Amino acid sequence: MTDSVADISHLILQKLLENPKVPRDISGDSRIVEDLAFDSLAVMNFVMEIEDTLDVSVPLDKLADIRTINDLAACLHAIKAEQA
Repeated sequence: MTDSVADISHLILQKLLENPKVPRDISGDSRIVEDLAFDSLAVMNFVMEIEDTLDVSVPLDKLADIRTINDLAACLHAIKAEQA
């Protein structure tokens, strides 16, 4: 399935682009709060959607370190690797 950071980043981008309010010119370097204008509730809801898709759970303490889409992808990749 999605096992590399690039694959997970691509999946996240695809999910984000399903939302018409998200800018079309996003990339892995896009900042979730600043560039996408997500508030804390939107971030939590989106992370929960990605967690369901990938069947993982992101600990709340790790969320504090996530700034960009690539940061989220790397975090999810590390969690999936720990579960393997």
